[in-house]
Amino acid sequence: MSAITTHVLDLSRGRPASGVPVVLDFQLKGGEWQNLGRGLTDADGRLRDLLPAGHVLVPGLYRLSFDAGSYFRSVGAECFHPSIPIVFEVRVSTERYHIPLLLSPFGYSTYRGS
Repeated sequence: MSAITTHVLDLSRGRPASGVPVVLDFQLKGGEWQNLGRGLTDADGRLRDLLPAGHVLVPGLYRLSFDAGSYFRSVGAECFHPSIPIVFEVRVSTERYHIPLLLSPFGYSTYRGS
């Protein structure tokens, strides 16, 4: 399992959001973002393999970007936030970072999970 994982729940439908495209980036010293991984949430709304096997985290800023627009189009709904970037800081590189996203067509919430 990746050191960075996510879980997306569609609050408007009361179920996991499957098929949400997610991109993981790391911020380099110059401020540019380097892509580390990408994938789609599974049937349970989870993405467990964002980082390649054996990837070692380093402290710094990371960004998860969720393509909510394509997800809501796929379920026949409109949305206000078509792209949701979540920037978070890794301070302890040996810990796991689980970043859930609670999603609805007109809002979202996130937190550090376990």
